[in-house]
Amino acid sequence: MKRVLILGAGNAQIDAIRYCKENNYEVYGCSYTNTDRGIPLLDNFKQIDIKDAEAVREYAEEIKADIVYSVGSDIAMPTVCKVNEDLGLPNFISSKIASICQNKNILREYLGQDFVGNIEYISASTLEEALSFDIYPCIMKPVDSQGQRGVYKINSKEEMEGFFNKSIEFSNSKKLIIERFIDGPEISVNAYVEDSVLKLCLVSDRIVFNELPGGIIKEHIIPTSFANENTVEKVRDLVERTIKKLNINNGPVYFQIKLDGENPILIEVTPRLDGCHMWNLIKNYCGVDILSASFEKLLFNKNADFKEDYKEGTYRLRFMCEKPHELFDRSKYNIDNNIYCEWYYENNDVVKPMNRYMEKCGYVIEVI
Repeated sequence: MKRVLILGAGNAQIDAIRYCKENNYEVYGCSYTNTDRGIPLLDNFKQIDIKDAEAVREYAEEIKADIVYSVGSDIAMPTVCKVNEDLGLPNFISSKIASICQNKNILREYLGQDFVGNIEYISASTLEEALSFDIYPCIMKPVDSQGQRGVYKINSKEEMEGFFNKSIEFSNSKKLIIERFIDGPEISVNAYVEDSVLKLCLVSDRIVFNELPGGIIKEHIIPTSFANENTVEKVRDLVERTIKKLNINNGPVYFQIKLDGENPILIEVTPRLDGCHMWNLIKNYCGVDILSASFEKLLFNKNADFKEDYKEGTYRLRFMCEKPHELFDRSKYNIDNNIYCEWYYENNDVVKPMNRYMEKCGYVIEVI
C-alpha cells in the first residue's frame, strides 16, 4: 500500500487527502496547527511546522513515505521538494525552483527585466526603500506570503506610508515587493506539463472583490470571456516561456496573469495545483483531472491520458465568503442548481481570520 505524506491539512489540502483515501493509500499529514479541517481524514497526523524541512524529513522517514506532496500551498513546496530530494523520492521540480517561485521578488529577478511579460517592480525592506517607487497606482505585497495576505493597492505616497507596516507583518523575511498596477482584467491559467510538453493550458476568468484590497478571490469562470483568441495565444506563449525558463518538465503549474490590453503580464506562477479547487471545476467542464494526473505521475510514473470533452455553457466556481469573526449562516447563500457544493463551516461557527477582509467559507460549481 502506498504511503503519502501531505503537508498541511486545511481546506485546499483536503482535496488531495480525499483523493488518496479514495484510492486506498495510507495518508499521513503534518501542519503547524492541530485544528485543520482535514486532520480527522488522515490515517496519522503529527504537528510539525511545514517550513521545517528537517522535521518533515524525519517524519517522512519514520512513516516510510512513498511521496511527500501538497496542493494549494506555496509555503509547502520548497519543503516538499527538499525532502523528496533528500530521500530520493519522486519530484516534479527541484527545491531550488520551488524556492524561487515561493518568493515573489526572487522570481521576478530570476525571470529578468527583459523577460516579456515581467513587470516594473522593486523590493523593499524599509519604508524609505518603498517610497523610492514612483509609479502609481501600484501593488504592495509580501514577497513570501500567500492567500492574498498583506496585499494592498497603493495610490499615493501617503497610502504607501499608511499600509507599509500592515503589509510587511505578513512577510517572514520582512520584505515587500512593489509592482506597477495593471488596470485590466485578471485571468488564471491551469497548466499541466509532461516530459517538457505542455499538455493542458486552460485560461479562466479570475473575479475578485474590487471593493477590497489585494485581489481577494470571489469566482473563477471558464471558458474565459476576458481574453480573445489572439490574447489566449499570447498567454500560452507566456506560459510556455515561463515553464521553460523555470525548467519545469512535469506536473501542474498555476498562473495568475493580468491583461494590459491584449498583452498578458505575469503576476504569479507556482508549480503546484492552485488553492481554489480549480481541478474540480476543470474536471466538470472538460473531464480532465489534473489532481489525479499529478498523483499518478508521482506514485507510478504514469503519463496522463487527457481526453478533453468540453461541455457547452459557462462553468463557474463561486466562493461563499464572509467577514472574519462573524457567525456563519449557510442559509444566506443561494446554492440552487449546483453541480458540486462544499462547506468549510457549520452553522454558527465563527469565521476565522486569514486575509482579514473576506474569508472563503465554502464553494459551489455551477453552470451559468
